[in-house]
Amino acid sequence: MTASTSYRLSGDLKRRLAARAAAEGITETSLVVRTLDEGLRVAQYPGIVYRDGPSGRRAGLAGGPDVWEVILAIRHARGPGDAKVARAAEEMEIPERLARLAVDYAAAHPDEIEERIKLNDEAAERARALAAQRARLLGP
Repeated sequence: MTASTSYRLSGDLKRRLAARAAAEGITETSLVVRTLDEGLRVAQYPGIVYRDGPSGRRAGLAGGPDVWEVILAIRHARGPGDAKVARAAEEMEIPERLARLAVDYAAAHPDEIEERIKLNDEAAERARALAAQRARLLGP
């Protein structure tokens, strides 16, 4: 459910908002909502950043991998609970505290992270299928 609200913006901020929204091909309202949502999440989870890429906008660790990548590495790491976090952090060459930050963020936003993992799995499957098709075309 949405709620209508009104804010006063400086002329310069309004112009920058309009320019950025136009550059991204989205409405100013969409940009305001996204920026506020991400800003509040960043304030709650210092060390989390948002970045654009071929697969869309996603949460990542400042100077490090995306949150979904850390979660996937933790799932595949050997050992119980906390040991998995430590092992994944070591394998990814990131501080353990950042791996724990990724876990905290993912726990608060599980649907977002699961969707990103699903998209990655689908992209990997498409790449495998394309590689197999190329191999068939090129023959032995």
